[in-house]
Amino acid sequence: MRPTRLLRDLLGVQDMVVESTHQEISEEDSRWELIMHVRPRAGQRGRCSRCRRRCVGYDRRGQARRWRSLDWGTTMVRLEAEVTRVSCPEHGVIVAHVPWARPKARHTYAFEDTVAWWTARAAASVVAEFLRTTRRAVQAIVERVVTERAGQTDPLAGLRRIGIDEIAYRKGQRYLTCVIDHDTGRLVQAAEGRNSDTIDKFFDALGEQRTKELTHVPADGAEWIHGPVKIRAPHVVLCLDPFHVIQWATNAVGKVRRGLWNTLRENGNTGQASDVNRTRWAVLKNPEDLTGEQRTTLAAIAKTNNRLYRAYLLKEQLRAVFAARGKTGRALLAGWLTWAARCRIPEFVKLAKAIQRYRSLIRNTLDHGLSNARSESTNTHLRVLTRRAYGFRSPQALITLAMLTRSRLCPPLPTRSTKD
Repeated sequence: MRPTRLLRDLLGVQDMVVESTHQEISEEDSRWELIMHVRPRAGQRGRCSRCRRRCVGYDRRGQARRWRSLDWGTTMVRLEAEVTRVSCPEHGVIVAHVPWARPKARHTYAFEDTVAWWTARAAASVVAEFLRTTRRAVQAIVERVVTERAGQTDPLAGLRRIGIDEIAYRKGQRYLTCVIDHDTGRLVQAAEGRNSDTIDKFFDALGEQRTKELTHVPADGAEWIHGPVKIRAPHVVLCLDPFHVIQWATNAVGKVRRGLWNTLRENGNTGQASDVNRTRWAVLKNPEDLTGEQRTTLAAIAKTNNRLYRAYLLKEQLRAVFAARGKTGRALLAGWLTWAARCRIPEFVKLAKAIQRYRSLIRNTLDHGLSNARSESTNTHLRVLTRRAYGFRSPQALITLAMLTRSRLCPPLPTRSTKD
């Protein structure tokens, strides 16, 4: 094998000619670097770096530029070439295409794809230390890779069932609104804000024709989601997330317990107040998750505290509504509303009014069996990314990383397929 071909294969670039190599001392860490003088093959020269169209040359002589490649063992490798500009009919005067790097990049494809792959799995500071670069360079590379790969596909194509939810990415009521494809679990869009304008922007990007193809939208009880969906997509089946409904009931049980605890303390019954205080997990946890001691506590509540025990039964009956689904679930929901409205427990009377207001959406949930689980899964992943990075200065940095990891935009490692 010829030495130039061996070098080309080691670099992972085929449309390139290696003219010569030499070593020099790095200005960054005073170590030896391997510099390879390269040029594009004849068929790749004189092309626009954006559209790859062959164009008329603009410069007679180019400027020497260098691109960082993957290290060979402990030696840093850089490619050096003279780059000229071309006059593109569509993009004007622009730097000519080089087959080993993206436009405006100072690193090769192999280096940038490796950075993006590692950033999807480790903190940017760790990746920067491992690959001997800077965190700012890592962030710029990820943005470039995500932008390129997102431009190769249409993330809004083929949407039928979508989930919409928000997540706080920073203190001070800073939120991102995430749209999830429920059929694939893919993050379709993430945008800053938590209001109806954010939802309207998504529908504007989706377009009227593709909006008509939507069939289901599960979400929580936020009116800033329901309102725009009903206006922009009135044909869509809007479902209320069962987890949030059960959470409302769980919070109501907690309020009943705390109210009883405070009343006993105010009346001087500290012993009974202490007993009620220890019943928290017995009335809040699911029956199948109770320990032996908590089951004993729940049995004692059934004998000694009728009000708290009825609140617990109302919560469990509401869980049974969503477990049944279909016609059985609808019948159980009607019975639960009647029971809750007449239970004389203010917290559950108020909850019954709220559920009555969302009754049509809950019926859709019972009929179609949809929830916001995929959206919550994405939110959990975003919290992990935020914790791993110790927070983000800007929402765009989190959005870029979320699109890299949750929108299937992460490139494979060089010379490997996506299945490896």
